[in-house]
Amino acid sequence: MKLSLVVPVYNEEDAVDLFIKHIHRIFDAYEGLCIEFVFVNDGSTDGTLSVLLAHDNIALKLIDLSRNFGKEAALTAGLFSATGEVIVPLDVDLQDPPELIIPMIEKWKEGYEVVLGRRINRDCDSFLKRISAYFFYKVHNMLSNPKLPENVGDFRLMDRKVVEALKGLPESQRFMKGIFAWLGFRTAYVDYKRPERVAGQTKFNGWRLWLFALEGITSFSTKPLQILTYLGVLISIFSFGFGLYILLHVLIYGADTPGYASLMVVITFFSGIQITGIGILGEYLGRTYMESKGRPIYIVRQIYEKGSTRGS
Repeated sequence: MKLSLVVPVYNEEDAVDLFIKHIHRIFDAYEGLCIEFVFVNDGSTDGTLSVLLAHDNIALKLIDLSRNFGKEAALTAGLFSATGEVIVPLDVDLQDPPELIIPMIEKWKEGYEVVLGRRINRDCDSFLKRISAYFFYKVHNMLSNPKLPENVGDFRLMDRKVVEALKGLPESQRFMKGIFAWLGFRTAYVDYKRPERVAGQTKFNGWRLWLFALEGITSFSTKPLQILTYLGVLISIFSFGFGLYILLHVLIYGADTPGYASLMVVITFFSGIQITGIGILGEYLGRTYMESKGRPIYIVRQIYEKGSTRGS
């Protein structure tokens, strides 16, 4: 059986060697398994490319992108290039434990086409990241369809037929967690505790995580637009009722002098609603505009292939 490990890397020169040695320790004794390493260099500015090219003892396919396109694009490039019967995307920092791939393969042999690695403990993440992840899954699954499995990242085993189906999805603005969920197929779970990074630092900050969450919701749901419509209707009904109340109050009690403070509150409130609505429309319109350009998801500068496939 041929296993393809798809590993996007961006400025990970300190972690690459540790990752490859760890893979060797796990799979060298696993009989009947050939491993293909598919690394995607996502515009690294350090020595990541040189470190990868120095490895001659593994079956290495290295896709060097022309610039940093982001993890979603790099992951897509790796999946499109993998040739294994089963494909596993994972991070080079070993927070996705490669040891879990063996029970994943056993699940695959039972007939499951997708086996998800599900985190049951995220103590190594900051409190803010844990809270934001919790609310992201809750809000996304409330607004979007299909639902995302909670505490599941890109770490998963996929059958070849799943990846072939993935290749048929043409969008350039890609939210891979949502795309994976949309594909379906028979799915199983393998639980694990998420360890800390072995080297380097995370490339995701608060702002990038926010943009990532926004991409996820707008890629798989139009409910924000529906909510905006219903909110507009409710405000119109309230405004009509309030206007009727003022008319009756004037007819019965006579005109009174309106207050400046209350007027400003109403104006600023409805202005905020309008600007928010325009912003939501702009998010969807912007994504439609980007898709209409038909640009490729990524551009490859060069592909390196070296070494022979490891396995028994």
